[in-house]
Amino acid sequence: MLKRNRLALLTALLLLVPNVMYGETRMAFQDAMRRLWSDHVAYTRLFIVSAAAGSADKDATTQRLLQNQADIGNAVAAFYGQDAGNKLTALLKDHILIAANIVTAAKAGDNAKVASENKKWHDNAIDIAKFLHGANPKHWPEATLQSALFTHLDQTLNEATNELKGNYPASIKDYDQAMTHMLMVADTLSSGIEAQFPAKFSH
Repeated sequence: MLKRNRLALLTALLLLVPNVMYGETRMAFQDAMRRLWSDHVAYTRLFIVSAAAGSADKDATTQRLLQNQADIGNAVAAFYGQDAGNKLTALLKDHILIAANIVTAAKAGDNAKVASENKKWHDNAIDIAKFLHGANPKHWPEATLQSALFTHLDQTLNEATNELKGNYPASIKDYDQAMTHMLMVADTLSSGIEAQFPAKFSH
């Protein structure tokens, strides 16, 4: 009797596993990716505003922003493995920390530091594009990814610069543009994963 119960339980689990692993719809996956990457832009905005104003919530905002990079890495790990997820998380955290250095230097009026950190920022973007292209070369062209990431950097720098100068309407407009652009990036990434792993999606 006990053996029969165990066999029935095992059979039930085996029947459930395919739904857990392959049951997510493309639309649900796209929505999840959009949420992750829109959080990236939104919490970057909150950091910029906090840093520019010297608000007490800057450290908490920074930690939440860094957690978003881990969340993105974990989403990638579900398809490419934990090592790949950890690598992307590390690259994205560097992206955030370099951006924080740029904002700090700009606020202090240290233009030389801004220039040197901006160079590091673009080098980091190149590394991210190369990494993603290596994971999905057919659907994520390196040049396309690099161009998209460079646009993100330019938009974020404009946003931060205007915020620091007190050009708040311009900074908000920059944020809106950055969000629109990042949603496009999210769709590019999700469609690439869907094309590479079609069996992992129900429809």
